[in-house]
Amino acid sequence: MIQTEQQQELQPQQQNQLMVQNSGSLSFSTHLSKEDEEISRSALSNFRAKEEEIERKKMEVREKVQLQLCRVEEDTKRLALIRGELEALADPMRKEVALVRKKIDVVNKELKPLGHTCQKKEREYKEALDAFNEKNKEKVQLITKLMEIEQLVSESERLRMKKLEELSKNIDSIC
Repeated sequence: MIQTEQQQELQPQQQNQLMVQNSGSLSFSTHLSKEDEEISRSALSNFRAKEEEIERKKMEVREKVQLQLCRVEEDTKRLALIRGELEALADPMRKEVALVRKKIDVVNKELKPLGHTCQKKEREYKEALDAFNEKNKEKVQLITKLMEIEQLVSESERLRMKKLEELSKNIDSIC
């Protein structure tokens, strides 16, 4: 648009220059100026037609670009929705897996001291069992020894009784 205005301003100046150059014959300059006017009008209308065609093509290209942008925006929205749905599907599984892993870690932390305590208690139990078995053996040995001693005491008492009876017979016979 600005170019067309500039050209319109330039055309009268060019016409004046032609008139000055052809000032030799008045009829010739009038005749040329009419032809020049027609040529310039024709050139101007051609120029305007081309400008309008260029503008029309610009508008068509803009419309096409706008349509493409709209499609891209719609596709972007659809992709965002799909991504959100995928994350929603994957997210609960990730959260659940993370929760289970945390629980496993907590249980492992609880199991560690319990395992140490269990091993310690097992050692204590074995030591206590060994001590119990040792004392039980000692008791059995003492009971066995006691039974032997009781047999010896019984034997000794029987022998003493026998001796007392003999002594008693001897005393009875003396008396």
